[in-house]
Amino acid sequence: MDFAVVRASKPEDCKDVSRMIMDLAIYENMPDQVKISQKELEQDGFSAFPFFHCLVAEVPEEHKSKEGHTTVGYALYFYTYSTWKGRSVFLEDLYVMPEFRGKGIGKALLSKVAAVGKEQQCARLQFTVLDWNTPSLDFYFSKGAQDLTATEGWHLLRFDGEALDRLANEAPKMNL
Repeated sequence: MDFAVVRASKPEDCKDVSRMIMDLAIYENMPDQVKISQKELEQDGFSAFPFFHCLVAEVPEEHKSKEGHTTVGYALYFYTYSTWKGRSVFLEDLYVMPEFRGKGIGKALLSKVAAVGKEQQCARLQFTVLDWNTPSLDFYFSKGAQDLTATEGWHLLRFDGEALDRLANEAPKMNL
């Protein structure tokens, strides 16, 4: 990884991050699920109270991708809270362009997210991986990750769309 640099993203990186989000969605066979725009990334990641943080991996111009990109990977994360363990960091995405895999860039991004989490006194780093994504699972297991589905039986659940709307409409009125 001597030729790549990992750094905090800037608003102008959102174009490349958006491109790689779509690349990751295509790899995960879910490109139709991506609804976020570059503008929303800029707003949500770089406001006074950002919803997420992002690291990018850059290579020098002489190592750019076949398509001419120098931003070749990203890690998007945010902070959560565990009522059992306290501060936590959740890694939403870790992506490295295929032609740059196996060069330590993914490890550098993951390690930096872990280091940032430790600097913020986070007790753990959590993330999800699709069950068929063996290369990613093998990578994470090689770094010491635990599969909570197998060891503790946790299931990841979600409300979205109409189900989220229905649930929100059932909320009692409160004075906040």
